[in-house]
Amino acid sequence: MATLRRLGPDDWETFRTIRLAALADSPDAFGSTLAREQPYGEDDWRRRLTGPVYVVEDPHPVAVGGTFDNDGTPHIWGMWTDPDHRGRGHARRILDALIPPDTSAQLDVNITNGDARIVYERYGFVGTGEVEPLRPGSDLQIELMVLRRD
Repeated sequence: MATLRRLGPDDWETFRTIRLAALADSPDAFGSTLAREQPYGEDDWRRRLTGPVYVVEDPHPVAVGGTFDNDGTPHIWGMWTDPDHRGRGHARRILDALIPPDTSAQLDVNITNGDARIVYERYGFVGTGEVEPLRPGSDLQIELMVLRRD
């Protein structure tokens, strides 16, 4: 059975491994790149684990997601599931852990990533129509999605 685990700063190597795997597998899903994050050192990885970051392990990490506070609203970032483990509910488990009940949340999704959009819509997120480039200089666009539980 796959287990859900919150990572802390001491889990930086685990986070680095799955984050780099995510960037290599799905380069158009993230605002960062493999080339940018590969040279990060231990302090960089530890610092990124100060906010909530969860992994699903089966038995090694196969899914990841985190959140940061955006003016009082959780903003989901870094969601990814290993392609061999998709369709097993890992994203839902991570979202359940990241978003407290009765709390609104937001995230960005590449407008061409239909599979991710379906996962988020099934969870209750809706697109806002607000789009911007995936990262500076990119032709790819991301859309802000929101979950309203007011």
